[in-house]
Amino acid sequence: MSEKIPGVQHVIAVGSGKGGVGKSTVSVNLALALHQQGKKVGLLDADIYGPSLPILLGVRGQDPEVKEGGIISPIAAHGLMTMSVGFIAKDTQAIIWRGPMIHKLLTEFISRVAWGTLDYLIVDLPPGTGDVQLSLSQLIPLTGAVVVTTPQEVALADVRRAVEMFRKVKIPLLGVVENMSHYICQKCHDRSEIFSAGGGEEAARLWETSFLGGIPLVMDIRKSGDEGMPIVVSDPDSEVSKHFYQIADRLMSVIDKQTAAQPALKIIKS
Repeated sequence: MSEKIPGVQHVIAVGSGKGGVGKSTVSVNLALALHQQGKKVGLLDADIYGPSLPILLGVRGQDPEVKEGGIISPIAAHGLMTMSVGFIAKDTQAIIWRGPMIHKLLTEFISRVAWGTLDYLIVDLPPGTGDVQLSLSQLIPLTGAVVVTTPQEVALADVRRAVEMFRKVKIPLLGVVENMSHYICQKCHDRSEIFSAGGGEEAARLWETSFLGGIPLVMDIRKSGDEGMPIVVSDPDSEVSKHFYQIADRLMSVIDKQTAAQPALKIIKS
């Protein structure tokens, strides 16, 4: 049976059905937006095969300290407590692991990392519906999952598989974030829906969950991530950062409502 991580109030998985939708960028900036609003936040990079959080957070090459009893100290980055296989493996090292090895590593990250007291632990999942997602659902009770998509139909088709996977392993769906929802011209400031429009909102409606918000496609997000200074840190007053704050607010509201409803659900079952 899965057990809660001591001191961690809510564990939120961020996933998608396919790569290339900006899931890790959303995970990082969402975690930072929660932190900017006074919450204690951790960030676990569960993308075993393609860990990118050390680069996005500007802590590439740092080594976690292992204390007495094998307890691992997470790496602090912009106020977040973080852990990633990217701190352990070299940049050029290919990670070729089967399911049992992945399960063992996730167990280590969950049970032996000194996460401390956290309001939220954000878990950045790999794309797809594989071993990591299954292991995570077995190891700890998750508050729920946030699904990241882009507006076009080809992305939504793959995200549907992620939604069905979360439902099969009984992980509540907290909402949908639409990344690259529109493009804002840096010169004329015109808005263009280059990847179609409204896909995330329609997906949320079909899956009967919350639409948490859309993130525009702007160069500053990519540039700040490459430099290890996510947009919420490098330009906290920007319009893009405001989108992340709104998503964080809506997510916290969804979780508060879910938490408030739980005692009532228990009464109904009894």
